[in-house]
Amino acid sequence: MNVVVGVVANAASGRDIRRLTTGASVFDNTEKGSMVARLMAGLGAAGVARVLMMPAGGGLAGTLLRRLETRRDEGPLPELELLDWRPTETPRDTLRAVAELRERGVAAIAVLGGDGTHRIVARGCGDTPLLALSTGTNNAFPELREATVAGLALGLVATGRGGPGAMRREKVLEVSLNGTVCDLALVDAAASSQRFIGARALWHAGDISELVVAFASPSAVGLSSIAGLLDPVGRHGPDGLHVRLCDPASPSATVRLAVPLAPGLVTEVGVEWYRRLRPGEIAQLAPGAGVIALDGERELELAPHDQVSIRLAAGPLTIDVDRVMLHAAQSGSLRSTVG
Repeated sequence: MNVVVGVVANAASGRDIRRLTTGASVFDNTEKGSMVARLMAGLGAAGVARVLMMPAGGGLAGTLLRRLETRRDEGPLPELELLDWRPTETPRDTLRAVAELRERGVAAIAVLGGDGTHRIVARGCGDTPLLALSTGTNNAFPELREATVAGLALGLVATGRGGPGAMRREKVLEVSLNGTVCDLALVDAAASSQRFIGARALWHAGDISELVVAFASPSAVGLSSIAGLLDPVGRHGPDGLHVRLCDPASPSATVRLAVPLAPGLVTEVGVEWYRRLRPGEIAQLAPGAGVIALDGERELELAPHDQVSIRLAAGPLTIDVDRVMLHAAQSGSLRSTVG
């Protein structure tokens, strides 16, 4: 069985301006390279033959190749092929890699990055399943877990042994500008009064007027934590949440919350109102100049009369590592007979 799996590891994830403005930790490319090596050990043990990987700078690829060389005698490893083009260290690399991986028929794609990286992958992956691994700043969508186990689960799914419920359909927020769908968010979309995209990351609560979330946990960090502390929305439940914010000192504030807006940053926000967003329902944002941030990063600059609407829609397939590994234990798919 010549099973091929794709890997997108973002060398730029976890390095945005929040490293300077808050207490966010640094996830360096040495560790990312090591993670991919451990992922490949799991893939090899599960019977995956080849890995196609997005080219990566910043020392990530070099670390990976060194780690693989030292692991040659420790067990089977898939053959590694780096896609043959020079990376630009921009989001265009991710879009290009996902398109090529799909064209070459990979069984699944492992993604190492934050919410922003996964959002870009989700825009182009179609129904190719994703293994979402966290290496970014605010990570509500990908999971922080040991890459070796994640590689085993990914390999089991890719070789057809994932079991029932191995994959789940995620929700997304489909964003339309003046009636035309232009982008999506995996976790949250926010309207900000800031006029330019600039450094992209959004961390000033006073700039945010509206927030729409696909899901929100009260233990999350980031913009979705506002919704999570108001009315938690399950990741795999049907609904989202639409929140109108205001100055906490304003008479229109019906709720005041202390929220962890970024790692090391707890700030007070005022809430004017909030409501559940049902599947397919549209949240119409108030017009006004500013920007729309998607999954915590400013992406769309708005003119005063631009109309932005957001709809809760079906998104990518992701691999449920815990479910796959439970099935492996119950079915014995990773066992071998002794004697």
